[in-house]
Amino acid sequence: MAANLNEIREMIEMALPGAEVEVLDEGGGDHLRAIVSAPQFSGLSRIDQHRMVRAACSPRFDDGSIHALSIATSVPG
Repeated sequence: MAANLNEIREMIEMALPGAEVEVLDEGGGDHLRAIVSAPQFSGLSRIDQHRMVRAACSPRFDDGSIHALSIATSVPG
């Protein structure tokens, strides 16, 4: 079952209001890349930033829609 890229983007945007989010299919519909720039990341370690993004998508990991998620994060500005 392939993930819906727009749904994943919206899940991240809801968890991180004001974030700029891009979600790309890296193959097979279940290997994705999320590129996220969010003010909420300010002062957080890279691992904590990635945990926030992964947590936002956890329902899709749980149901098998996402098998792998590559994450790139940054703070705007």
